[in-house]
Amino acid sequence: MWMLNEDLVSGGSDFLLSFAVGARDDFLRIGSDSPGPAGRDAFVKRENEAPALPGEGDTDYARYMRTEALLDLQRRPGEMIHRDELLFQVTHQSSELWLKLAAAELNEAIARIDAGEAASAELLLARATLAVRLITDQLDMLGHLRPTDFQAMQPALGNGSGAESPGWRRTQAAGRKLGRAFAAFLADRGVDLVTLYSREPSDPVYRFAEAMVEFDDRISSWRVRHYKLAIRVGSHGVIGTAGSPSGMLAKLIDYRFFPDLWRVRANLALGSSAGESCLA
Repeated sequence: MWMLNEDLVSGGSDFLLSFAVGARDDFLRIGSDSPGPAGRDAFVKRENEAPALPGEGDTDYARYMRTEALLDLQRRPGEMIHRDELLFQVTHQSSELWLKLAAAELNEAIARIDAGEAASAELLLARATLAVRLITDQLDMLGHLRPTDFQAMQPALGNGSGAESPGWRRTQAAGRKLGRAFAAFLADRGVDLVTLYSREPSDPVYRFAEAMVEFDDRISSWRVRHYKLAIRVGSHGVIGTAGSPSGMLAKLIDYRFFPDLWRVRANLALGSSAGESCLA
């Protein structure tokens, strides 16, 4: 990221220029002993340098981020049958990127759990959870579509369905694998979930279990938001229609990746000691 910050101090004579180029962090402080114009000239000179990285684009930012390819992934105006196709594609394509990250972080968290590193696995799981929150928040953009807008662009979508999302399928597979990895982690240590939840909340394994619950909860919130939005836009049929996509979405809302964690927490809240010894 290239950044230019100007912090005015005592009369406004000083300012701070900071910029990062590629993987380097170069900071230039210009104060009373370094005239402002000279500092600005140095900054402009740096910006005018030829790109150091190979690839397409006029700048290292464009080359590293592959912005030309990225921004060419959407249908061109002449290919669109409705102007809101851009809104629709950008929302879904960015979701695919966040889900790609979520799946990668989940798989790394699994590797850390397999290695017995619950604390580092928790940090990675938190990243995946944040990615799910971000794709949930950006669904608000699709709320700007009117039912008539969606119907007008529908021929361009073919028979496509969100269920076909490769990002979601990778995340789903990683979530299930995480449940199995955590079950093995507990079994190897002779710990059941009731015993685990009797520990202090600061315990790394307890914290990881709660991070799993948080991930599950975020997935559920995403499904709820998706379901309500689909009904609002009219893309998934009428509520209650047998076999409709909306009905299928509604059934998935209560699905949990880690149901045993939810059950043992509920049982403990009700004062029951009953709980499964491991995750399914």
